[in-house]
Amino acid sequence: MNVQDIMTAEPIVIQHDLPIIEALALMQESNVRHLPVLEGKKLIGMISDRDLRSVYASSTVDEHALLGLAKQFRAPVSKIMASDVVLIQPEAELSEALDLILEQSVGALPVVDPISDNLVGILSYVDVLRAVREYLP
Repeated sequence: MNVQDIMTAEPIVIQHDLPIIEALALMQESNVRHLPVLEGKKLIGMISDRDLRSVYASSTVDEHALLGLAKQFRAPVSKIMASDVVLIQPEAELSEALDLILEQSVGALPVVDPISDNLVGILSYVDVLRAVREYLP
């Protein structure tokens, strides 16, 4: 089985210069945990719900903290995205993708066409679980 057989094609994405608050809203309304970050059409990073939690992980809540939080949420996504993204190609074997997910401790892999270098999908651990579920009684 190849990555392209179970990946989510045409994933929801966000542009690098949009505010973090928009990424949060997009993830919540789309019910996704990972967003590829683009600059134009080029993949430059990934943002996860874990990255977003780092923004509002403060244990104290006072007026000063809330003002700082508001400022952080207006910052561009590029400020908190992971830029060292592990990629996979659509034709790669699912076993290779699983190895990468486990070795790199990531929840999703952007799927990039090797010829055009365009993002063509995303493979998340949820996609893998759905595929495995089909083979179980």
